[in-house]
This record gives sequence, C-alpha cells and structure tokens, in this order.
Amino acid sequence: MDEETRYEAVRSRDARFDGVFFFAVATTGIYCRPSCPAVTPKRRNVRFFPTAAAAQGAGFRACRRCRPDAAPGSADWNARADVVGRAMRLIGDGVVDREGVAGLAARLGYSARQVQRQLTAELGAGPVALARAQRAHTARVLLRTTDLPVTEIAFASGFASVRQFNDTIRAVYALTPTRLRDAAPRRGRTAAPGGGIPLRLAHRGPYHAAAVFDLLRREAVTGVEEVDGPPGHRTYRRTLRLPYGTGIAAVEERTGSALASAVHPGGWLPARLHLTDPRDLTTAVQRLRRLFDLDADPYAVDERLGADPRLAPLVAARPGLRAPGAADPDEYAVRALAGRSATAHLVAAHGKALDAPSGSLTHLFPEPAALAGVPGPVGTLATALADGTVRLDAGADRDDAQAALLALPGLDGRTVADVRARALGDPDVAPPGTDVPDTWRPWRTYALHHLHAAKETHVLD
Repeated sequence: MDEETRYEAVRSRDARFDGVFFFAVATTGIYCRPSCPAVTPKRRNVRFFPTAAAAQGAGFRACRRCRPDAAPGSADWNARADVVGRAMRLIGDGVVDREGVAGLAARLGYSARQVQRQLTAELGAGPVALARAQRAHTARVLLRTTDLPVTEIAFASGFASVRQFNDTIRAVYALTPTRLRDAAPRRGRTAAPGGGIPLRLAHRGPYHAAAVFDLLRREAVTGVEEVDGPPGHRTYRRTLRLPYGTGIAAVEERTGSALASAVHPGGWLPARLHLTDPRDLTTAVQRLRRLFDLDADPYAVDERLGADPRLAPLVAARPGLRAPGAADPDEYAVRALAGRSATAHLVAAHGKALDAPSGSLTHLFPEPAALAGVPGPVGTLATALADGTVRLDAGADRDDAQAALLALPGLDGRTVADVRARALGDPDVAPPGTDVPDTWRPWRTYALHHLHAAKETHVLD
C-alpha cells in the first residue's frame, strides 16, 4: 500500500487494516489504528508507521479512544517464513524479555546486529523497541484488570526497573501508571492474577467461531482440555505450561449477552487467564492468539478462495473461517503422531498433576523430556524435541522442521503436513495426495478447513 491508499483507509475508518499499519497526527502527537472513530486529520498532518513500536519511537503516544496497542497483530507475522516474520513471532512469545536480543538472534541463527538491521529497516523499530511496546500493552492490561501493586506489575510486564516502567507508561499513554489504573472501572478487577485476568482477544473481520470450537471439542484431551456449553455459547478451557509457571485459560465462543451466531459478530473473543506467575501473561496471550488464529486476515483469505468456483459457496457460507494453530507446538506434534486415545494415556501416565485441579482439568501435558523414554515413535519424537534436533518454537524455520520430522521413524508425510499447518502455523499446506490446486495458494490450509467444515472428506482420498 502506498501512503495515499493508507490515507483512504483512514478516511473510511477501514477496520480491515487495523494492525496492518498505524497512523500518527503531527499536530496532536497521537497515533491510532485506521478505524479510529475520531475526526479524520488533514493529510498533511498524517504520518504512517508499520508498527506501534515505530510510532512510539517517533514520539507519538497511543490514542485513548481506539487503543491502537490492542489492535490485532499483522497477519504477516504468522504467515511469513522469513527472518522478520520469525523474529516477530518470537518477540510476541516474550523471548526478548527472557533471553534478550542475543537470545533472539541465536534462535534465528543470525547476529544481533543483523537482526537489529533487518527489523529496523522493515518495521521502523528494533527488537528492544518492539518488546518495549509489547511490555507497555501487558502493563496496561494488568493495571486495568487487576489490583496488583504497581511495583509487581512493572516486573510482571517484563520491565527491568520501576523507573523504566513509569517512563514507558508516561511516554506511551501520557498518563502515570496510577492515573491509567484510576481511569478504568473497578468492577471486574481481581486482587491477584490467581483470580483470573479478563481479556478481550481482538481479531479483524468476521470470525467463524463455530467451526473452531467444533474442532477443539473433537480434539480435546482428557485432563488437559475441555469444551463445555451448548453450541454458540461454549467455553474452551485448557492448562498451559509457561516459562515462569503454569496457567489455565478459558476462551468463550460468544461476547457479551448477545446471542452468538455461527459467524462471530464482534471484534474479540472473551477470555480469562489464571496464572501462577503474572510474568507469563504476554506469552499466554500470544499462544492463545495462535491457537485461535486471531491475527489472520479473513478478507485476503476469503477474497482469494471465494474466487474459486468450487470454494465460493463454502466461503459464502462461512466467512471468516479460521485455521486453528496450537497452544504448544511440541505438544501438538506428539498428539498428531500418537492420536487422541493414546495421548490421553500419555497425559495420565507422564503429565504433571496440577497442584489444584480445576474442574476436569487435572494435568499439564508432559514435557518432551518426560516422554523420551516412551518406546516407539513417540519416544523418538520426544527425544528429538527435547534435545533440539527438531525445533517447533515460534521462530522455527518451517522447511528445516519439516525435513527433521520426516527423518524420524513413524512420521509420514500427512502427519508432518498436519504438524506444519497447526504447530508451525503455515497457512499454505497441502498434505501429500490431496486434491488441492495451486490456484488456492497461499491459503491452501484454509481451503482444506473449508472442505472439512463442509464435510467434503473426499478431498483427502
């Protein structure tokens, strides 16, 4: 998009581009998402930025009306397989906060200087600035939804010091942390993250929630996951193993009190996170976003697939159909290989029991190291995941991961394709032997979900 096209999107308040780019107004010092309801500024006063971090780095503060820091992430970061896309997925997973820029660069196989240069050239901000913008958003969520002491929030958000936290909040929101908290309603706040952090997981465009929750219900592993409630009002719950502790996540199929239709009418999915350590908030949110495919661009997907005569009626019937990912890539690889029944036995035998079970949620899925001694292909895969022979983390190279998986016994092409689509979030996967034409590229993964949803299972024959 050139700048004139971007300005037209701002003039029309086009929510399709929320998170794709941001605009700032020189006369007010504020940056916004394209759909901001405020009066459209004059073109000569507008500047455009590829990321919120770039706008913040240029001295602009976040709009209080459209909350641009809460916009859905760019679909590019999940779809792209290059260094910038992989870096953005790792930053979203909290790697810079935990391991620094050196750790990020090591995971990508580049020097820290090369990573800095590539991110700055394309996104207008380096890894530290991108992580800082993410920390500010995490801090705002904790300030507005919990009564945790401000000092605890500072460190839980990933800041190295209270002073750095205070300076960042003032710079990004033009408010002190205390005033930012006071501006939020007290109803719904929790005394501590153990009581649950309420969230709105934003998405762009239509969201066909029914198909996603149907899939999660079919796949749910006893002890780790559950889906309760009638269609249209279901809640998906699962346990999470996180870098600093554990968590239980709950995501609802509907929003508010309005009746939910098959096509989610709102701009978010309601969620609640119970964390043993609030430092895991950013990582937990990003993993849920990948699981529910919330950063997808349904407009681009539906436009391409809807142009195909075979898919057109399916796209019209299910606009915004998503391609769910995985909350834990290593876990999904084991599940794909073992199957649902055997996976439940693995959880019961090797999973770590929760200190306090929550309903039917009793265990964490076993770590790869705990499954390394299991005989057969599952143990071989677990060993490869544990020792790094196979990498499926947010920054893994998809082609390298596929080659490493195919080299292991017991993993055929279809299973590996499934892992690539779900665990690695590849939007353009066609399992071997399937009737998936190249004209559906780069969204073949979504095309297959449409066919499955329509029960055209012969596509896999």
